[in-house]
Amino acid sequence: MYELSDGGGSTLVSDGKVVGKTASAGYQIGVRRTLPISKEQAWSFLTSSEGVRIWLGEVAEVAFAQGARFASSEGITGEFRVVKPLEQLRLRWGKKEWAKPSTVQIRLLGNDPDRTTISFHQENLDHASTREQMKQHWEDVLNTIQQQTIVADRGEESR
Repeated sequence: MYELSDGGGSTLVSDGKVVGKTASAGYQIGVRRTLPISKEQAWSFLTSSEGVRIWLGEVAEVAFAQGARFASSEGITGEFRVVKPLEQLRLRWGKKEWAKPSTVQIRLLGNDPDRTTISFHQENLDHASTREQMKQHWEDVLNTIQQQTIVADRGEESR
């Protein structure tokens, strides 16, 4: 593995292929985190106003239904394409400065009732530097979700 620079940042290359680039979906990134919460708790948090603010931004109202559109005050717009409660959200997701939107998929994985992996996958990104920015963004989102859900879980235990 080695690095190339294209003037917009470094790009990792392995076996002659650019890391994170696909033939059909442009650049992509995936991050995940396993948390000590149930799928029900994870879904409830992700779809709460507090959770939405973390991963989508400030939105007036969000309807978790196929075809529902959203726009945040941070300039993120999109449309829900797939909504499977306790399992998956797939949405068109774009920033106002982007020429075209990407696709974001959020999945809740695992069979353990007390552990759930939250996975963010984003594809159709235009550039390696956008991929790196979004990788950092989704890692920050998962860090915040982890902090907030652990605090909430501790609050429940003390009652």
